[in-house]
Amino acid sequence: MSTTGQQRRIAVVGAGMVGLSTAWFLQERGVDVTVLDRKDVAAGSSWGNAGWLTPGISTPLPEPAVLKYGIRAVLSPSSPVYVPPTANPRLIRFLTSFARHSTASRWKTAMDALVPINRTALPAFDALADGGVEVGTRTANDFIAAYRTESDREVLLDELEHIKAAGQDIGFELISGSRAREITPALSDEVNYAIRLEGQRFIDPGAFVDSLATSFRARGGVVREGVRVDDVDSRGTGVVLTTSEGVERYDDVVLATGAWISRQARDFGVRVPVQAGRGYSFSVPVDTVPTSPIYFPAQRVACTPLGDRLRVAGMMEFRDPDADLDSRRIKAIVDAARPLLRGVDLDDRKDEWVGSRPCTPDGLPVIGSTFAPNVHVAGGHGMWGITLGPATGRLLAESIVTGTTPRELVPFNPLR
Repeated sequence: MSTTGQQRRIAVVGAGMVGLSTAWFLQERGVDVTVLDRKDVAAGSSWGNAGWLTPGISTPLPEPAVLKYGIRAVLSPSSPVYVPPTANPRLIRFLTSFARHSTASRWKTAMDALVPINRTALPAFDALADGGVEVGTRTANDFIAAYRTESDREVLLDELEHIKAAGQDIGFELISGSRAREITPALSDEVNYAIRLEGQRFIDPGAFVDSLATSFRARGGVVREGVRVDDVDSRGTGVVLTTSEGVERYDDVVLATGAWISRQARDFGVRVPVQAGRGYSFSVPVDTVPTSPIYFPAQRVACTPLGDRLRVAGMMEFRDPDADLDSRRIKAIVDAARPLLRGVDLDDRKDEWVGSRPCTPDGLPVIGSTFAPNVHVAGGHGMWGITLGPATGRLLAESIVTGTTPRELVPFNPLR
């Protein structure tokens, strides 16, 4: 309840997967919730990503393999991990810290922190479905990670063993390239080795987030699009938001603004930098639509069947989140994927898109209260905002309403 004895009123800033999931689960707990977004529902990184629900491989982004690219590689526009030459001191500090965390020991520590929330990921999607979110998830019974060489496959195989050692369940099977083509005819003859992952799912992320917003509204929630939040002022009795539509008062606010979260959260003691790691995607026609996603780990290219087309996604571009789409990134994805696919017209592209994943240097999200107890943050999931969005919202709603931090959220303290 609010300090006035009325129903508690909370504003959630950000209408992506994380923000809307938080709003929906707060609503489940009897809170009056308003969602504000400067653009539209799913307008940020939620719309055009690969849509994978893969807690089995939701791992920290800083990893030893990243360091193997070297400076020359990451400065190349065709590199799957790209850093434009920059003198931006904030980006330089972020990259320096990211590199420090890209060691085997720190990866293991971060992986241990992610395992508990990963376990809650798919049950949170089931809770949304049970509560009326109509667009459901699809089971990925034949999720294929495909490789040219056996040595390339060993990289993910080694990671899967570390994931299992950290206590996370992940079933998988080593298969040949020919067996992979029997399962997924869209793979070319250049695929010689593969891993079939078990127990994962996928969605059309834009359609799912739209459905989540529809469910939230149907239960009395308010989503206001095209509203910019210019200032957040925490006071003892609540929070005052200065928006493009005026001054508004709430009991609490949740900042779920993705790659933009640092701009407002920094004023409340959040010093973990959240940097845009931009990803690109497009859709293409395919002769035989796969039943499950395809992953080319060596090229860092993800393919997801959406309707009668294939969404192809990739890149990790550390850059300003508001920068324009760079067509060189699209070309780099096309060039990397073309030899490995067949029956796919990579020149008939639609929905070319760039979105800014919110990344932290230690690979862990920031979820919880700030030094102002009525200002909360939820973001920094890197590539796993879709997978972990509902779990984040469910756990954060519990924390806000009960005043007790669930154990799954302890490692993600925004004030760490």
